[in-house]
Amino acid sequence: MTSFYPGRAPVEAYGGGGFRFAGMSHRGSILLLPSGIFAWPVTGMADLEASRLEQVFRERAEIDLMILGTGAAMARPSPAILDAFAAADIQLDCMATPFAISTYNLLLEEKRKVAAGLLAIPA
Repeated sequence: MTSFYPGRAPVEAYGGGGFRFAGMSHRGSILLLPSGIFAWPVTGMADLEASRLEQVFRERAEIDLMILGTGAAMARPSPAILDAFAAADIQLDCMATPFAISTYNLLLEEKRKVAAGLLAIPA
């Protein structure tokens, strides 16, 4: 996984198929973890597999809550994904990407142990 930013930063803007954070921009989905912000090769909920979440589970000691921004509308992940988060003892909240960004930014500001996977909303 390619890191764009080493550490935590709020998401400043979204749209046009990408995101803006830490004065940088990226087209495509992103994964925001305690260790950094990464390009995330997930374009929709059908692409979401446990293998695309390995880094989240490696950092589970630093994550109490994972926010999943599911795109323009809220969607539920597969039972396998829900089971993987339960096994890792990480709470998973799913919501449309705009709401996920707001929630992530607020919890980050509060210094909470939060991570996020944000699906880009196509232009």
